[in-house]
Amino acid sequence: MKRLLALLVCAFPLSVFAADATPTELDPVAAKRAVELSSQLRCLVCQNQTIAESNAELAVDLRRQVSEQIKAGKTDREIVDYMVDRYGAFVLYKPPFNMTTLLLWLGPGLAVVLGVIFYVRTVRARNRVIVDRPLTDAERAEAERLLAQVSKKQG
Repeated sequence: MKRLLALLVCAFPLSVFAADATPTELDPVAAKRAVELSSQLRCLVCQNQTIAESNAELAVDLRRQVSEQIKAGKTDREIVDYMVDRYGAFVLYKPPFNMTTLLLWLGPGLAVVLGVIFYVRTVRARNRVIVDRPLTDAERAEAERLLAQVSKKQG
């Protein structure tokens, strides 16, 4: 029991230093955070890639900024907020749902609904135009002549 107590007394000062530990480039937790954050931010040059995917100079710089802020002890929310403050909401790969992004989020669904409405109206309009009406005498005579020609060629 005395040995355990002595070990705890010796280990206690080490726990104080552990509280001030800062992430390094080799820290797997910090590296994972950097990758996750980089996957949430859009490359402002490529626009269809995250900064994690892009090799553009700006994306490399943004990844470096994310890593530096992680080393500085910032939270994920603070890092994302910093990027939004600096580059605008466009830097977010998945922008939030608000009044400025309303069309962005609802646009595809609205386009599908409008497409279905247009299709249904077009089909109904065509069906109204195609109405069964009796043939006129001239049309009936022409149809009989054409049928007689087909019959002669087949027989």
